[in-house]
Amino acid sequence: MCGIVGYLGYREAYPIVINGLQRLEYRGYDSAGIILANGSVSGLYKTKGKVSDLQQITENKNTAGNLGLGHTRWATHGVPNNENSHPHVSNSGNLVIVHNGIIENYNSIKKELLTRGYTFSSDTDTEVLINLIEEMKTKNNCKLGQAVQLALNNVVGAYAIAVFDITKPNEIIVARLGSPIAIGIGENNSEFFIASDASPFLEYTKDAVYLDDEEMAIIKLGREIRVRKILNNDIVEPNVQELKMNLEQIEKGGFDHFMLKEIHEQPSAILDTYRGRLLPETDVIKMGSVDNHIAKFLNAKRIVIVACGTSWHAGLVGEYLIEELARIPVEVEYASEFRYRNPIINKGDIVIAISQSGETADTLAAIKLAKSKGAFVFGICNVVGSSIARETDSGAYTHAGPEIGVASTKAFTTQITVLTLIALKLGSLKGELSNSELHNYIQELSLIPSKVQELLKVSEDIEKIAAIYKDAPNCLYLGRGFNFPVALEGALKLKEISYIHAEGYPAAEMKHGPIALIDESMPVVVIATKKGHYEKVVSNIQEIKSRKGKIIAIVTKGDTQVRDIADHVIEIPEISEALSPLLTTIPLQLLSYYIAVMRGCNVDQPRNLAKSVTVE
Repeated sequence: MCGIVGYLGYREAYPIVINGLQRLEYRGYDSAGIILANGSVSGLYKTKGKVSDLQQITENKNTAGNLGLGHTRWATHGVPNNENSHPHVSNSGNLVIVHNGIIENYNSIKKELLTRGYTFSSDTDTEVLINLIEEMKTKNNCKLGQAVQLALNNVVGAYAIAVFDITKPNEIIVARLGSPIAIGIGENNSEFFIASDASPFLEYTKDAVYLDDEEMAIIKLGREIRVRKILNNDIVEPNVQELKMNLEQIEKGGFDHFMLKEIHEQPSAILDTYRGRLLPETDVIKMGSVDNHIAKFLNAKRIVIVACGTSWHAGLVGEYLIEELARIPVEVEYASEFRYRNPIINKGDIVIAISQSGETADTLAAIKLAKSKGAFVFGICNVVGSSIARETDSGAYTHAGPEIGVASTKAFTTQITVLTLIALKLGSLKGELSNSELHNYIQELSLIPSKVQELLKVSEDIEKIAAIYKDAPNCLYLGRGFNFPVALEGALKLKEISYIHAEGYPAAEMKHGPIALIDESMPVVVIATKKGHYEKVVSNIQEIKSRKGKIIAIVTKGDTQVRDIADHVIEIPEISEALSPLLTTIPLQLLSYYIAVMRGCNVDQPRNLAKSVTVE
């Protein structure tokens, strides 16, 4: 959840670390801090608030040094304040740490350290960890790397850490368990970059090493990285990868917010997701990650989808798709509940794990549980080299490109695109889809990017609707069939970024409770496309109208029946019901965006949220 940035080399560290923190601020923005050193500390600056607040307090201060560590925090242990901000320094003043994750047994360690004379100025688990490292170093009279290793073998929890000794400014120790960390390598090992993802050092190097769980790296100027296993000290050959991202992908590109940019990137993101996989000229779906294990998919008695948040909603759409098109039973589970309820998993089951970042802690735990019970695990994620990509038996990248806005948009539509490809492929091979049905779906799917592009042109109309309802205290979202999960996702987006209470329901369930909330001040967003359960939804709209609710309807282009009833309509291009979620979700994303902007909310960094949830 937190963001870590570090630099060791021949350049001034401050601008590199500060710029890196700005790029990682989507991971947490409760507080920020930086330490700079060059044989001694030239500056340690920490503050509650954002990286911009940190920049203000460092203005006209000493920021010299070729070694620097920075941190932007999503608070877990201890409220957001200056004292709980990272970096943390050991009692001797020599050891420094930044940390992403949670040390679960920190309290018992802290009690032991207190008996040994250690003192603590914060409420964090991280300050406990750095002093445990110092205790190990002192007690065993060993080097910093060994002290870190000894300390980590005594902690329970998740971490990505970077540690250095102020008296030895040519070395940083990095380690991970459950939280991501990347190491950028400069030419001839003349400089090194450390970050929670590679975005902070894209302009400096394309060579990076991603540590696996329970690995630590000793980074020393002028020397190749040394990687070892934390548990047994075994040497690991580092895998140097070439980064494929570029700077343009992680900048706003003229848009006011990353979220708006990412909404508008969906035509190209969806195209990139099916590029090389969807072959409309031959009616073929080519997915090596499925083809190589096709017998497992075709013989599966059941598919279980595990995910959290927006990815869970994509999984619900996937359930409708796979059951409708391939006739394989599907269950969708919250990953956070799956691992704790002793689920029934049998050999032959397929578990599909979905996560934008590929680092979601609950989803990773669900993967490990499923594998331990003999299931075949297939991952769908966006980030190349992420933990889920490495932990699963097979999988597919969405190729959506970096998603910086905390509220997922293009992640949702690209995950649905992958699930659609899988459903169509399995449906065809199982004989559940005729050649003509497969042809029609493939042709429609190939046109989705252009239809999304067409839909984005109605942004101004949606903005006008947003202006009317921006001060509504509550909102209902209703959908049926394939668009019930879209109603859930629309409500989540409004909650996340505008802080308006919103709930999504199957339209028919409205009269089993939520209808009690409807009055003249209640906006109700209804997905009422022509394909599917149209007449039933029209009846539900009539029920709302008779109770004076305000209706915002998502309809198929040319619809007149709903237009005569609804207060506002937003048209989408005609599309089959199974593929409609790829279009119906777009106006809901825009509606949430414009409402949040009009309410003065921080769209890209909504309160209390972070992009990559690497803690439970």
